[in-house]
Amino acid sequence: MSRYLENPWRGRGLDAAELFPLADARDVAGLLKRCPAHAPTPLRNAASLAARLGVGQLWLKDERDRMGLGSFKALGAAHAIAREAAATDSTEIQHALQDRVYVTASAGNHGLSVAAGAWLFGARAVIFLAQTVPESFAARLQAKGAEVRRAGADYEASMQAAAEAAEANGWTLLSDSSWPGYTKLPLRVMEGYLQLAAEAAAQIDQPPTHILLQAGVGGLAAAVAAHARHVWGDGPQIIVVEPEAAPALIESIRAGRLVETSGPVSCMGRLDCKAPSMIALNGLARDADLFVTISEADAMRAVDLLAAHDLPTTPSGAAGVAALLAGLDLPQEARVMAILSEGPEDD
Repeated sequence: MSRYLENPWRGRGLDAAELFPLADARDVAGLLKRCPAHAPTPLRNAASLAARLGVGQLWLKDERDRMGLGSFKALGAAHAIAREAAATDSTEIQHALQDRVYVTASAGNHGLSVAAGAWLFGARAVIFLAQTVPESFAARLQAKGAEVRRAGADYEASMQAAAEAAEANGWTLLSDSSWPGYTKLPLRVMEGYLQLAAEAAAQIDQPPTHILLQAGVGGLAAAVAAHARHVWGDGPQIIVVEPEAAPALIESIRAGRLVETSGPVSCMGRLDCKAPSMIALNGLARDADLFVTISEADAMRAVDLLAAHDLPTTPSGAAGVAALLAGLDLPQEARVMAILSEGPEDD
């Protein structure tokens, strides 16, 4: 294990006056019932992997085919857009947002969720990509009806360009991160991820003792952690996993405030975020027990191991499992839940 940090803010968060993630998934489930593409994803009991990794049980929440978009992100931005469409009370929901333009930056699947949500309700989507994002991903966005623009050398630069375009054109910025003065839509994006957590809680046959959550800006991790505490209380140990190259959460927890970090480009592209979401950070400061970082080699070893067990994914998707390979010391009787957050990039 490269680095780990026990959370000194556990149980209270960094600032009780700031927003925390939502925890109740019932509103999300009600909205998703209206979506024909929605179906629960499986929770896989990976017994052979558990034996290989030296833990008693390992459940993998498999998001690799979520709503045909291949990632948990399908639940996020599309949910936020669906909420805005429902609030119009339009009699033709598919045209409810025809005058809206949603703009964002994406290092991966968030952009697909924005594009899909905009298309469903008649809106336009403009997605800014850094120069490092593969052209194959730009083509996937365009196939979903999005306009793609290139800006900057990294995710942070492309997000700045998206924010400037929103301001200049009167468009709606739909980020999966949050910062002072920008919280309403990111909170709804995170709320969508609660569906994943609620499904897993209903599918598992006994409460996990440990939950491994990979994190970029932290939205998925914070939503799942909030729901886990809502359902199981203080029982499970919640462990947040980040790349060494992008240790935004662990360094913010260490500092007791939101900090920006720096580092090389990570092979864990969807986790390669140098600054955390403000809401997610506060939620994880309250709900998580341990923060760890993993190396690029750790992530690639996990990809190979999962592929050998017929569970192909990316380094980002494998990051939770990678923490076990990297030396996270759990009891032999541990009941572990992790998330395969996305499918392989060549799918």
